[in-house]
Amino acid sequence: MSMFDLAIDAGIARLRLDRPQTRNAVPLAGWIEIGGLVDRAVAEGARVLILAGLPGGAFCAGADVSDFGAFATDEDARSRFRLAIRSGLDRLRDAPIPTIAMIEGAAYGAGLALGIACDLRLAGPGAQLAATPAKLGISYPQEDVHRLVALVGVGQASRLLLSAGSVDGREAERIGLVERYFESDLEGEALVLARHMAANDPDSLRVLKRGIALAGAGVVSDPEQDRSFDALLGSDALVQRLAALRKPRTSFVPSPSTPPVGVARDELGPPGQVEGRTS
Repeated sequence: MSMFDLAIDAGIARLRLDRPQTRNAVPLAGWIEIGGLVDRAVAEGARVLILAGLPGGAFCAGADVSDFGAFATDEDARSRFRLAIRSGLDRLRDAPIPTIAMIEGAAYGAGLALGIACDLRLAGPGAQLAATPAKLGISYPQEDVHRLVALVGVGQASRLLLSAGSVDGREAERIGLVERYFESDLEGEALVLARHMAANDPDSLRVLKRGIALAGAGVVSDPEQDRSFDALLGSDALVQRLAALRKPRTSFVPSPSTPPVGVARDELGPPGQVEGRTS
């Protein structure tokens, strides 16, 4: 039986971990399942994915330690475990849609790695985040160490990994482990952000996600990104969105500071002007 619950509404997928008896610890089969759930969400029209635990519970307490029993004598079991986690996290990282980790409660060990594999992390007042492998006498796979260092820097990553201590949501925001901390209504805030993202063109989001990943890897220029840039300039989506911006509005009169849904005011220029052209 799956420990995940996937629901999609208005282009926003909510993927919830639902195994409260283990504080959402993920067994071997669960890591393997993640990739298929991401693919299903995209196939069913999701434009954004929110990953979360159950309201008021843990985000993810890590890998299920009941799988660890065979490791002492079975070398193949060790590599299967490592590769299963790697597959799940990489498929989440490589999703063609934006992914948001909504962290309430514990995000420990591999559970923290699960959050780090998402594009953005939001934390609430009950969040506790910790990189705990040293407590068990094990390590993080190098890919997870790299992601952690990329987020918080060498010093803070050293603090988290070598002490195995936890930080709350406020401290996680301060050091860059999460992008935003919210004192209340974490789910509502996550949905606001997800709706802004879902209002944007999915091909633009896909290309921008790839560009961000390349930039994070130190890539300054990329021919495929150049081709994608040129293709988007000639896309039907651009024609349609420009037409929508120019279309007269008769249902209500917005204030001068009110942009269309999903579009920032400063992207449109002064009233009556689009990309330097006045109507």
